[in-house]
Formats: sequence, C-alpha cells, structure tokens
Amino acid sequence: MRSILLLSSLLCLDAVHAQEEFSPLTSPEHPALLSQEFVYTEAPFEQCHASTIAQTKGGLIAAWFGGTREKNPDVEIWVSRHDGKTWSPAKSVANGIQNDNLRYPCWNPILFAMPAGEVLLFYKVGPSPSEWWGELIVSKDNGQTWSDPRKLPDGILGPVKNKPYLLEDGSLLCPTSTEHDGWRVHMEQTSDLGLTWQRTPPLNDGQEIGAIQPSILNWNGRLQILCRSKQGKLAQAWSDDMGKTWSEMTLTDLPNPNSGTDAVTLRDGRSVLIYNNTPRGRSPLNIAVSKDGQNWEMVLTLEDQPGEYSYPAVIQTSDGKLHVTYTWQRRRVKHVVVDPEKL
Repeated sequence: MRSILLLSSLLCLDAVHAQEEFSPLTSPEHPALLSQEFVYTEAPFEQCHASTIAQTKGGLIAAWFGGTREKNPDVEIWVSRHDGKTWSPAKSVANGIQNDNLRYPCWNPILFAMPAGEVLLFYKVGPSPSEWWGELIVSKDNGQTWSDPRKLPDGILGPVKNKPYLLEDGSLLCPTSTEHDGWRVHMEQTSDLGLTWQRTPPLNDGQEIGAIQPSILNWNGRLQILCRSKQGKLAQAWSDDMGKTWSEMTLTDLPNPNSGTDAVTLRDGRSVLIYNNTPRGRSPLNIAVSKDGQNWEMVLTLEDQPGEYSYPAVIQTSDGKLHVTYTWQRRRVKHVVVDPEKL
C-alpha cells in the first residue's frame, strides 16, 4: 500500500511539474495567437527577468538578465538570436565585473536596431536601482559579436526598461527614470549612438505620483508615455513637441500592481499595451488595445495561472506581426507572436 501511495504521489508531482513547464496560453483558440515558445529551456543560470526583443537585419534578437537571482553579483546580460527556425543558445554578452575583488549585478537590458544596421544594447550595472549606472554595447553583425562596454555619462542611464523611440531626425528619445530620490521619470535623447546626450527635468515629483519605466506611444505626432507607478494605476503624460516638454503626470484607469509594462504604436494607428490587468500580483498578463490612448480595451489574456508573468516587451516587426517576450516564473523567457489585425 505504501508503494502504491508513493507512486501515486510521484505521479501527481510529475503532473504538476508538467503543467508548470508547459502551461498553455489562456486562450489558445484565439485567432490572434499565432505561436508561443520558450526562448530557452536550459541555461547556466537559475533565474531570469526583464527581457527585451528587437528585429535586426538578420532576424529577431532577445536579451534579458540572468543569474542566481535578481541583485546577485553573478547576474549578467544574456542574448539569443532567432534564425527563422529556432533560438540560439543563450550567450552572456555583458557582466558587472569591476576588478578581481568587486563585481556588481547587471539589470534591465534594452535592445534597439538602428535603421543603418547597428544594434544597440543598453543595460544597467550597480548594486541596486538607486545606485546603478548605464552602459552600452553595440553590434554591427546583428548581435553575433559586440563592442566593449561603454559607460554612459554621469547622470545618464539610457532607456531604463522599455525601447527608445526613433525621432524623424534620426535621434533616439529614451524613456527613463530614477529611484534614488523618489520614483521620477524623465527623458533622455541622443543623436550619435549614445556619445552625447540631452536630458529633460523630472516629469513628476516622485511623491504625489511615484512613477518609473515609461513606454512611448505616438498618436499622430502627439506622444504619450505610460508608466509603472506606486499608486495602483498606470501613470501617463503627454507631449506636443516630440518629447521636449511634457504635461503634468496623471493616473489612468488602468490597474498596475507595481510591475513593468510595455506598449507600441501600430502602423494602423492603434496602440497595444502589455500589462498585468490586476491591482496586485503579477498574474494575469494581458493585452489591451486603444485608438486614442485614453480608452483601452483588454482584448487578450496571455497568462492567468498562479505565479509571475511580468516585465513584457513588445515590438511590431516588418511583416506586421507583434512579438512579445516576458518573464515566465522567473525561470524562462517566453516568446509569443500575435496577429494585431485579429485583435
């Protein structure tokens, strides 16, 4: 009898483990959902977080930070490239080693492919978000090899979680934030691949609204940012001069459980937001669509099982499809392809 009970328990554990490993999308029958996969299933690190994705001239590329756990000194920046069929094994491209006796964790990589072909990878290094600094590496072969890291000027972080916005003059508007004096958002801009920078004053005081990690949307020339906040709602601000000045920051009606989001403006004029549609916790993970930035409709649930599904990144590729990556239980990076025409 004990053997039967033991075998039954082991089978139950195997079933739970299998469900955890291969949990499907909540709505696999939804016509907008084209595919889902893990970027990797085996890796030389225990945990991962804060993925980013871009389309290069050689295909998709993804990055994230991985190590023993967030804030651990062994956390490095890892990259994988997609050849059209599969993702390459994860490769470390940056770490926080300062000298033989000092090492800091890396944080929040952000990929961006420039029109001329350079692929930029911004990331942070330091003991904590209140003390970190920005660094940048560049690839000229679609992410196969990378330059030596370049530390950004003092006071400049580069984009803090979400992708930059390419302005018509070719410069990058980088949404960023600081956490050392309250949670405050500002914008940084570079026209020479990160060599020189301009920076706006903070857009909020960090007290009435504490906000970080903005993403940028474009509504017919009027820019909007959506930000993570401490107030239980996504925060927003608007710019009528392409990011030079911004309106007062306000709270939206969208819930935010103090977790990162991402958004992108589609070529058809709509915008898509990937977020946790809940006031607390990091499940479910959802997609919402808007035609004006004011009214958002939640149209699709990517995950709704217990656990953490968070820190999404989203782009629209040249074929019109949406590619989303996100943290899956802090153990994997998940990649989902969505047809926006069917949302």
